[in-house]
Amino acid sequence: MIGVRVVQRVSSTRTFAKIAPHVIPALDRAVHRLTRGKVLLSAQMLPGVILTATGARSGQPRRTPLACMPEAGGRSWILVGSNFGRTGHPAWTANLLARPDAEINWKGTDVPVTARLLEGEDRAAVWTELLTFWPPYATYQARVDREIRLFRLTAR
Repeated sequence: MIGVRVVQRVSSTRTFAKIAPHVIPALDRAVHRLTRGKVLLSAQMLPGVILTATGARSGQPRRTPLACMPEAGGRSWILVGSNFGRTGHPAWTANLLARPDAEINWKGTDVPVTARLLEGEDRAAVWTELLTFWPPYATYQARVDREIRLFRLTAR
């Protein structure tokens, strides 16, 4: 557990928020491609997916490696638009809002999903679970004025 606490502490820093968005997704995409979907580096600490969503403006497929919180039953996942605690919403959240039908690669398997933005009581309940799952999300939320978007992806 000490290793997890260290990673949580480091991932809560502003330096991490500046560097990680440029390094982690690129490494994840490269390793995922080289291992044919078998390995996602960031998933060694948190479960992760590769989200393929249609670009809101471009209409082109956009692949984004993301941490996720799998839900009981194995047919739904929570994605957190934390953007590492940076000010703007990540682009992939706008893509899901515009076109909620997407696909994830979960442990090497492609799964068609439909995304739903969580709001109100649903969001509050999931947010509480997320803070237990990965406490640095509280630091990310405290750092920004926007409400971090949460999506539930459900297998189609």
